Amino acid sequence: MKFFILLIFLYSTLFAKIYYSKVAPYEMREISSNVSGIVTLSDENMLGKRLTSKPYIKVDAQLDKKELQAVREKLLIYASTMQTNQKILQNFKALLKKKQKNYAEIKNLKIKSRIEKDKEFYDLISSQNSYLAIEKENNTLKTQMADLELRKAQLQKSIKDKNFSNAGFTLYALFVKKGQVVNPAMLVAKIADTSKAILTLYLDATDVADAQKKIIYIDGKRTAYKINRLLKITDSVNISKYKAQIIIKAPKTFSKLAQIELKDE
Repeated sequence: MKFFILLIFLYSTLFAKIYYSKVAPYEMREISSNVSGIVTLSDENMLGKRLTSKPYIKVDAQLDKKELQAVREKLLIYASTMQTNQKILQNFKALLKKKQKNYAEIKNLKIKSRIEKDKEFYDLISSQNSYLAIEKENNTLKTQMADLELRKAQLQKSIKDKNFSNAGFTLYALFVKKGQVVNPAMLVAKIADTSKAILTLYLDATDVADAQKKIIYIDGKRTAYKINRLLKITDSVNISKYKAQIIIKAPKTFSKLAQIELKDE
């Protein structure tokens, strides 16, 4: 019986499918510029290193910062003007209330001449128009402030986008140098997520059905890994093969070739 079990084990070992895959970073990203301007920093010393919140590429943002300061100052002035106008409106409300009362009292008095009544009426209408003019000015200020708030948000985003940091990723490649002009959609860098690694296999059709149940051996050692992603559509490049991926812990060094075997229990 033991001899029979040993034969089965040797048979499964001899005929286990062996695949090879490069140990790649979990993700590679191409970084493009969202802005235009002159590059003021391109830190080549960060190549191959883990990035922090400190920028590794900077694009000149002096004009954006000056305009942002001007926008903030305008917003403060407009806000102050609106506060003053609100106080004036409160005073006008009290004044209009009194003038309306005065006019209501004299408009039907026979002892008051038509000229006196008209004068009181014109004075009331003039005060109402002044009140409405200040309300109109406040509405205009609100519109202008809304436009300025939008411009402030645009400038803040532009300044942020001119500082490339990508904290947590590893800088893989830089495509710009200090003094170079960048434009929107221009490729400036390539970064990698090296917190994990990924193995990509192209399975034969016979292995696809139960691939995710297989025991995975990497470089001859049994692991607890399983196939995380499996496309049951043949690959466009590797015709008649099915793409599968295994996510593993990050190794000390990437890009080495790993031998993967898929075995039954």
